[in-house]
Amino acid sequence: MICVIATIKAKTGQRQALLACIQDNLSNVHAEVGCVEYQPMVDAESSLGAQVLDDDAVVMVEKWETMSDLNAHSVAPHMLDYREKVKDIVESVSLKVLTTA
Repeated sequence: MICVIATIKAKTGQRQALLACIQDNLSNVHAEVGCVEYQPMVDAESSLGAQVLDDDAVVMVEKWETMSDLNAHSVAPHMLDYREKVKDIVESVSLKVLTTA
């Protein structure tokens, strides 16, 4: 199992527009071979002192059956279209690709 934590930082005030683009693409991603989970998440306020809230960030929690499935996802036509749609509203993207320890 491959887990991806992708933090997508929208430009200031653009998180809702980013979420709309992600939502529009969810059914395409969920239909991909090997997609176990693909879920956009946003910060939830808590009493945990170490938490840093970010009103402009979307964190994608992804699970893929294999690395090959993840690699195919990254070049799928709908993902290329998605990246083109969001390029002007995304400030940065950081990825963590993880496997079971």
